[in-house]
Amino acid sequence: MAKKKTKFMCQECGYESAKWMGRCPGCGEWNKMVEEVDIVGKQPKRSFQHTEPGTQSKATPITTIETRQEPRVTTKLKELNRVLGGGVVPGSLVLIGGDPGIGKSTLLLQVSSQLANTNKTVLYISGEESVKQTKLRADRLDVSSPELYIYAETNLEFIHETIESLSPSFVVVDSIQTIYHPEVTSAPGSVSQVRECTAELMRIAKTKGIAIFIVGHVTKEGSIAGPRLLEHMVDTVLYFEGERHHTYRILRAVKNRFGSTNEMGIFEMKESGLEEVMNPSEIFLEERSEGASGSTVVASMEGTRPILVEIQALISPMSYGQPRRMATGIDHNRVSLLMAVLEKRAGLLLQNYDAYLKVAGGVKLDEPAIDLSVAISIASSYKDKETRATDCIIGEVGLTGEVRRVSRIEQRVQEAAKLGFKRVIIPANNMGGWTAPAGIQIIGVHNIAEALQMAFE
Repeated sequence: MAKKKTKFMCQECGYESAKWMGRCPGCGEWNKMVEEVDIVGKQPKRSFQHTEPGTQSKATPITTIETRQEPRVTTKLKELNRVLGGGVVPGSLVLIGGDPGIGKSTLLLQVSSQLANTNKTVLYISGEESVKQTKLRADRLDVSSPELYIYAETNLEFIHETIESLSPSFVVVDSIQTIYHPEVTSAPGSVSQVRECTAELMRIAKTKGIAIFIVGHVTKEGSIAGPRLLEHMVDTVLYFEGERHHTYRILRAVKNRFGSTNEMGIFEMKESGLEEVMNPSEIFLEERSEGASGSTVVASMEGTRPILVEIQALISPMSYGQPRRMATGIDHNRVSLLMAVLEKRAGLLLQNYDAYLKVAGGVKLDEPAIDLSVAISIASSYKDKETRATDCIIGEVGLTGEVRRVSRIEQRVQEAAKLGFKRVIIPANNMGGWTAPAGIQIIGVHNIAEALQMAFE
């Protein structure tokens, strides 16, 4: 007879302990230890291997393995295809996370309908809504296809039986935190349940060649809830970002075994559902005010696509004993570094001023090519001098004040020319080897002092 054993498990990192503790030794979080019953002698089916149950795979020389390039399945949402690396890969396991109400279920229901309209069977498993509630949402989104099946269930064994009988090409699980394995004694959403259910879904995806999308809840810090192992197990991790009070949503890939991890897709939430934004640069610049100091435009690369965004800076005399450095969309440590370079190499006395920086539109930028634009925005606000509205500034700034070359300069300049910019300030080392578009002036600078002189002339 199986023996019952009590253990305590952290719901954040999966740390196990024989007794309850207020603070988890693994991740340092408070009040995350939950009591679970571990039945000794009756272990769940843990099929982490990519083979059928009861079979054992064999080691094979890599030179004898035959491969064939399986065609990706593209949807009508080109932004989603871009983020996935060109389309949905058969047999892949994709995890989508995001804040509540951001539009994860809406996006997947629209994608399910588009995939079903290509004569592919799609199974949409809802663990949070009934079949009728899902149908009401589908009617609002004008989603209808005889190949789209709705299944309201949370028992993983029943889900497995349905997949075996229906043999779908695509499966959507909304959400993984509501699914439970009957042989695991812990509650749905716990570390054990999420780990076991994801492992079983991964085995189904690999052995059956079924592309599976799973929705993951996020914590208050914005990371996907559950063990960190969850993100390591899946093939692709997508984050759906944006403010619920704004209409624009950003789908960002943070892990992708079949494509780039720097791709980003822009969507707009409308009454009829999510619609893709084909030219996000126009969206981010449409409300830019002309004649204001502290504002510059930079061409940033998001994966393979250049995007023009506005960087705003506000420099004001400090009101407390220590100056404040606040940044939204940019690493605040980079802001402090660039302000130190401006003080040392450009002679701007910024130590007695508060600095507030923001990337307009809610985009997060982390590439070095934005350094020069950030520095000129800070100098513009400090001197209260406006920059030209038709200037685009690109370049990396070193600690000695030099402006270093950046990658894909031709694509960045072409995007600026397409949106009507007249001048582009770039590193001098990027001047040769390519042809500039007609109607735009290219200015090469060697250091930060020279860039400031050209920006304010």
